[in-house]
Amino acid sequence: MTKTTLSEKLRYRFDNYMSKGPIALIGGLALVCLAFILLMAILVSLTNIMPEASDACGGQSQRSFPESVWDVVMHTIDTGTIAADKGWKFRIAMLIVTFVGIFGYTTLIGIISNGINAKVESLRRGSSRVIETNHIVILGWSFQVFTLISELILANAYRPDTCIVILSEEPKADMEDKLRDALGRNHRVHLVCRTGSPSNISHLGMVNIQASRSVVILNAQTEHHDAQIVKTLLAITSIPRAVPRPYHIVTAVQRSKNLDVIDVIGHENVETVLVHDVLSRIIVQTSRQSGLSIIYMDLLDFGGNEIHFTSSPSLEGKTYGQVLFAYKDSAVIGIKRGRKMLLNPPMDQRLQKNEQLILISIDERTVQLSGFALPPIDYGAIRFSERKQILSENTLILGWNKRIANIIHMIEHYIAPGSIITVAADCTETEIMAIESLNVKQQTVEYRQGDITNRQVLEDLNLTRYNHVIILSRTDIDPAIADANTLVTLLYLRDIANSCNHNFRIVTEIMDMENQALAQIARPDDFVLGKQIISLLLAQIAEHKDLNAVFAELFNAEGAEIYLRPVVDYIAIDLNVNFYTVVEAAKQRNESAIGYRRYVDMNNRAKSYGVVLNPPKDRLIRFEPQDTIIVFAERYTNVGETKPF
Repeated sequence: MTKTTLSEKLRYRFDNYMSKGPIALIGGLALVCLAFILLMAILVSLTNIMPEASDACGGQSQRSFPESVWDVVMHTIDTGTIAADKGWKFRIAMLIVTFVGIFGYTTLIGIISNGINAKVESLRRGSSRVIETNHIVILGWSFQVFTLISELILANAYRPDTCIVILSEEPKADMEDKLRDALGRNHRVHLVCRTGSPSNISHLGMVNIQASRSVVILNAQTEHHDAQIVKTLLAITSIPRAVPRPYHIVTAVQRSKNLDVIDVIGHENVETVLVHDVLSRIIVQTSRQSGLSIIYMDLLDFGGNEIHFTSSPSLEGKTYGQVLFAYKDSAVIGIKRGRKMLLNPPMDQRLQKNEQLILISIDERTVQLSGFALPPIDYGAIRFSERKQILSENTLILGWNKRIANIIHMIEHYIAPGSIITVAADCTETEIMAIESLNVKQQTVEYRQGDITNRQVLEDLNLTRYNHVIILSRTDIDPAIADANTLVTLLYLRDIANSCNHNFRIVTEIMDMENQALAQIARPDDFVLGKQIISLLLAQIAEHKDLNAVFAELFNAEGAEIYLRPVVDYIAIDLNVNFYTVVEAAKQRNESAIGYRRYVDMNNRAKSYGVVLNPPKDRLIRFEPQDTIIVFAERYTNVGETKPF
């Protein structure tokens, strides 16, 4: 082995020292300058080098050491001082001092400048530690982030100290620019962006995730998204909490088979939204009832009515049928028993101690007891109709995506035997075989090959035989192109229906909500904004963990769901009645009334397409024959589903 020389050792130590950063460099430079000043001061003092003017004036014969130090310091930091010097010995000595001072000064400026630039670049990269507590952390970056953050801003409008921290692999400056363009600057919630990997433990520590209020893991819509969620959850749960409460984590999952491993990692700390399952259920339910998507969006949006939980000791022991009338400005929809949500329970179900009511209200401030001992009900205005017989029907699905098998299986829960479902799309042979192999009992599944943006293909389907039409968006292409194809299909459908004088209900899946206004020209009965719905769900659950169980129950095919029933089956249409009377009419059918829909406004976007959710119960209303009542009810009750307008 070659022997290390002294110069190599010194160079190695010098390299190590230089790599310690600006503070160490400034300290080293200061020590070098101090040593040089002291050395020159000693030399000047010992050799008695003085300006000539001092000798001529008969001054002191020898300069003191402090004065020599002062002269050297002044010549080091002020290069102009040398101009007034007299005597060549003194000039030469001070010239050396000045040169060293220039070198030291410029080096110091360079070190400080580089240090500032490095710090600014570090801030731009978003690598500094966040010291917020009780904040909301969003992990990842996708199309969902803008709707998610805008909803969280609305939810925390009365909490000006709220902070939302976004951690993703996107550059910090890019994230800030995109958020500023989408959300503007006028919001009271503080937004902080950091660049890093959501599955990196040190990066999670950088955003102080251990002290967060809630954590949202975004859906990147990649093939391995669920695997990335598992890695992120493992990283989060390996960091001990800094506050005395468990983690509150919310995430969207693509495949149901991954729920078990997520539950093993997070136990009860992780609330999951199964993307394809939720969207499939909403599409199926919405396809059967015009206006249902408007109701869902209102319940999910923090800007409108919301689902709340409340406790009222004065109502303990009362039946569910009695508490339906307890709130004038809120609509009771169920009972919360621990983590179990009972939506529209039996009317004789009594409210027990430690149970909470589930209700719909504008916000927490409007959840107030009405104080009525006896609600003002007009029993003479109540009508009752027998349940209509459910008949077989035909459904047409146009387009193809990953949810189609789920959709077909879920339609099975709502139809009578002998029904037919037709899938028309441009698919591969493998996909066709998958459809034909589906195990369905209530319906027959047919397949038609063709381009659904071609009018002739649509006309060949004999559209007059169908009761419901579902237009699915492609999820494997650019959303703008997918929506453009959907709009073409929708326009053709409506034109063909008009020419045939045939009316069927059309539900349209839209990828980008900005295209909703364009699609409205073709008058679809309902929109399903898949991306936005998932973002709204994540925001709701991030604010209130127990809402996940409520929405899971709401979107479930079993149990109570939201229905729009003909008003003539409940209320006389020639009278002014208050909503207390509507609630009583629904109660007599074991249903919970939460609103109504005006037929005259069904195409008026400014009036929420006629949907009025959670009206004040003392408001007088005069209904028209084609209006509907919005209720929570079991699927098969005394009244059949509404016919399309």
